[in-house]
Amino acid sequence: MGSAGSSISAANSGIHGFNYGAFFLNQQAKVQADFEYEFNRAQTLPNTSGWNSARLYTMIQWGTSSDVIEAIPAAINTQTTLMLGLWISGGNQAITNELEALQSAISQYGTSFTDLVVGLSVGSEDLYRDASGETGTSATYLIDCISKTRSALEGTALEGMPIGHVDTYDSFFNSSNSAVIDAIDWLGFDGYPYWEQANANSIEDAPTRFYEGLNKTISLAAGKPVYVTETGWPVSGDTINLAVASAENARTYWVDIACTLLSSGVNLWWYDLQESQWGQADPDFGIYPAGDLQQVSPYYDLSC
Repeated sequence: MGSAGSSISAANSGIHGFNYGAFFLNQQAKVQADFEYEFNRAQTLPNTSGWNSARLYTMIQWGTSSDVIEAIPAAINTQTTLMLGLWISGGNQAITNELEALQSAISQYGTSFTDLVVGLSVGSEDLYRDASGETGTSATYLIDCISKTRSALEGTALEGMPIGHVDTYDSFFNSSNSAVIDAIDWLGFDGYPYWEQANANSIEDAPTRFYEGLNKTISLAAGKPVYVTETGWPVSGDTINLAVASAENARTYWVDIACTLLSSGVNLWWYDLQESQWGQADPDFGIYPAGDLQQVSPYYDLSC
């Protein structure tokens, strides 16, 4: 069911970038100029370099049923590589609309778009949400969406593109979800020690918590690559068990996690560049505060 014939390897290759939502905190859709502004800032961060990849959660422009998200032309203009995402929770129409937008993007932008794609995630934390009683999907439905995605890409420039799924390690660890691993080419690990309130989760404990989860995911992956698709530490927010949100601790987490992942060549999408814009996130995982990204300074030093 994998993509053995693909010319694009799923192997980790040191890609690094950020997660980008489709809208601001006030529910206002991001448009092409907004995405370009964010992508340009990411490529020119102080004391670090190479953050030129964007992980998206959806192919659909916010507020439309199936229009192509304006992050795509923004990525083309800034030469930002793309980890595409298809949002599949919330009803059967979701995957249909996502695939329609994906196929439209391929037709509309051609190889200017497809040459930037480094992978595609079907869903994001759907198994976790389903187990938590929130709007997610079952493993069976997720596998069906993966199959539909492979079929939709046949005969296009993205045929054979490595397809994965992003979730928490305990979701992959759940035996009822193990069939998902067989259906994908890579696994996306989302790890947030800050939220692990049942365990020792102070900033000193964070590397242990993070790598424990990552290594468990790797052990389940049956030799398939594991990417770090989301991680970060908030600069402000509530104290969760032993986890204190602060710029100082976010800096420590950056050194302990981002810098070690960069040196090991794992594909990494950090959460995130700027979470507070047109509103204040709580907690706030952003490297930058609200305001003009070319004017404001990061909350903490990004050197390794």
